[in-house]
Amino acid sequence: MVLLAEAPITVAALTPRVVQSIDWLAVAPPTLLALTALAVLVADLFLPEARKPVLGAVTLGGIVLAGLSLLPLHGGTRSSFCLTTGSHTCSYEADRFTLVVQLLVLGGALLTALLSHDAVRDERLPAGEYWFLLLSSAAGAVLLPASRDLATLVVALEVASLPAFALVGLRRGDRRSSEAALKFFLSSVTATAVTLLGVSFVYAATGTMHLTDIAHSLGDVDPRLAVLARTGVVLTLVGFAFKTAVVPFHFWVPETYVGAPLPVAGYLSVVGKAVGFTGIALVTVVAFPSYANVWGPALAVLAAVTMTAGNVAALRQSADRRHGAVRLLAWSSVGQAGYLLVPLAAAGYAREPGRAVGSTVAYALMYAAVNLGAFAVAALVARTSPAQRLADYRGLFARRPLAALCLAFFLLCLAGLPPGVIGLFAKVTVFSAAVDAGLGWLAVVMAVNVVIALYYYLRWAAVLFREAQGDGVVALKVPAPLGAAIGLAAGAGVVLSGAPQLVLRFASGTLL
Repeated sequence: MVLLAEAPITVAALTPRVVQSIDWLAVAPPTLLALTALAVLVADLFLPEARKPVLGAVTLGGIVLAGLSLLPLHGGTRSSFCLTTGSHTCSYEADRFTLVVQLLVLGGALLTALLSHDAVRDERLPAGEYWFLLLSSAAGAVLLPASRDLATLVVALEVASLPAFALVGLRRGDRRSSEAALKFFLSSVTATAVTLLGVSFVYAATGTMHLTDIAHSLGDVDPRLAVLARTGVVLTLVGFAFKTAVVPFHFWVPETYVGAPLPVAGYLSVVGKAVGFTGIALVTVVAFPSYANVWGPALAVLAAVTMTAGNVAALRQSADRRHGAVRLLAWSSVGQAGYLLVPLAAAGYAREPGRAVGSTVAYALMYAAVNLGAFAVAALVARTSPAQRLADYRGLFARRPLAALCLAFFLLCLAGLPPGVIGLFAKVTVFSAAVDAGLGWLAVVMAVNVVIALYYYLRWAAVLFREAQGDGVVALKVPAPLGAAIGLAAGAGVVLSGAPQLVLRFASGTLL
């Protein structure tokens, strides 16, 4: 009683030091997606089976609305969930970097929703669960680029990932789908556990979870905690490396892409990578700049190994192998992950790391549009050729000329050849980032891999214009949503190819 009398408890003493203000306009994009996901889940309970397609329309509307909510955020930086004492840092920040990545994620989710419209019906997927999981994953992916503390980063990463596991295994009774989902889940859980261990080490060494505060603390860390901090830095990167399919964390990719519905595979190839690379950029450039001598060389080596392994594996895909087209796109995505890592590695050596990160964002914008376009054409061909062999694309131009021309354009963009100017521009931008950072050896490795990739991209493109064997691909009317997805992807590729400098200007300087 005496102690209580001597130290009275006041209201101020009970007030948490982490009282935060909420800027509802800043948090609108992930909030709208989450609310739409809940609305879809509830509506699914009451809608009869014949009315389930309405859920797809609601999903599209929610994604478009979330995209429109980005417009008021343009031109400034808005923060939310900020500390009221100390450094006054915030857990959520809607700056230029955030908006660009959110635009990429929402664009990928929109194209995925268009691809999924007919796939949900044709493959008899549970509509309510499918759309709910897609929106939930997109909400986590939109939250992640705005996260400015390690706790929010990890939560956003898992919110984006956990629904994706279920989406991969949503084909009921399909052994390949269940096996792919299980492999994806177990691998990701292991990577998440390692990441959480790394985050705990960083917190133990610095005493904070906010990225900017970590950067200041790591610059003057206690020498007795130096090894702990360095270990935490490395382990934290592991989870994000897994999401981006970086070698040696790539082994889940081919089987997962083959086992998943094609729209989900396309979603993972684009939005999954956006999540992973955004996380890597934030923790390295914002939180760990003082340890650039650790993560810079590590990312450079991972970039070289990843692009080489992915391109060599894609080169080995035979024309008659079942699911060969999807496997080629899967291994191609691994190779593309290596290219995306190059500017992030260069940020560890550059005087202006934000500009190097902008090169990765610019490349990701190009990759998202054309890669989802390639998956859209693959989904069209799969309607009559579910085996998805590369040979099934033979003579596609004679039967579906527009689809064949679009796929050829997407492949040329990925290869970096005209008329896919945006692909060439993006590769030159990444190449320049490596050279400017003094990573000449990495630029040479990239040049060799670009030549390797040219072969298998051009080989697939050439098949489209050859004479079909036998009956070839049976002609079939293109569903409107699928046609819209192909058209939007092709239109984005053409616009970007017409003014490629706008992409770099839009993305450069987005971080720091």
